[in-house]
Amino acid sequence: MLISSAELMKKIEKPNLVLVDCRSYKDYLEGHIPGAVNLDFFYYHWSDTSKDGIKAFERQMENLLSFLGVTKDKTVVFYDDVSGMSAARGVWLLMYFSHNNAFMLDGGFKKWKSQGLVTETKTNGFRPDKFSGKLNMEIIAGYEYINKKLGKAKLLDARSKDEYDGITIRAARRGHIPSAVNIDWTLNINDDGTMKSLEDLAKMYNFSKDDEIVTYCQGGYRAANSFLALKMLGFKNVKVYLGSWGEWGNMLNLPVELNKN
Repeated sequence: MLISSAELMKKIEKPNLVLVDCRSYKDYLEGHIPGAVNLDFFYYHWSDTSKDGIKAFERQMENLLSFLGVTKDKTVVFYDDVSGMSAARGVWLLMYFSHNNAFMLDGGFKKWKSQGLVTETKTNGFRPDKFSGKLNMEIIAGYEYINKKLGKAKLLDARSKDEYDGITIRAARRGHIPSAVNIDWTLNINDDGTMKSLEDLAKMYNFSKDDEIVTYCQGGYRAANSFLALKMLGFKNVKVYLGSWGEWGNMLNLPVELNKN
């Protein structure tokens, strides 16, 4: 799920590569990896995980991936400033559509620049194509599923401690989903922007390989990064709660928990 700068350099001229810069358009204009198109995934957050809501999400994402020009034979590489949340969201999204050749650039643009590799400032146009993929329902969760699984599945809150504790409030209610444990997604990243080693990640994610784990954050981006970290560690049964706290915290009929300290 990760690709190094050196590995990407070998693929950069290949016609079957779709290279996606997930940063803001402003950052993209200031310099990007040659051949990259710009798509800021933050514009496509989703906070309705009812059955109809997820179907609508799938339609929108199929259109978006068609616009990007993704097809079954394409290798797709997403990058952020670092091994970040939007690039991780892109990889998770393609995994959801059972597209195996999807990668996050390890270290992102920060690492790329630090290695003195070539950049450009011209805007690259999209080359749309018809995208379709087989849905992998094993890696997505909605609010109804989470509510049924409270106390059974392990819930991983990838937000900051202040969000988890309810000090920072970003929904109608504050706190976290009951029984969730808090491991801030930023702990996945080294100072140089790369993902931490498997050894370091394993020390943080001290779960049983038999556990079902559902990651969430505010909108399913940080949760996607933690999802990738867990998949890299070999956890099989991992899902992202797509609506995350942006949905759960605004649904007044769902339970929430506040730390007592």
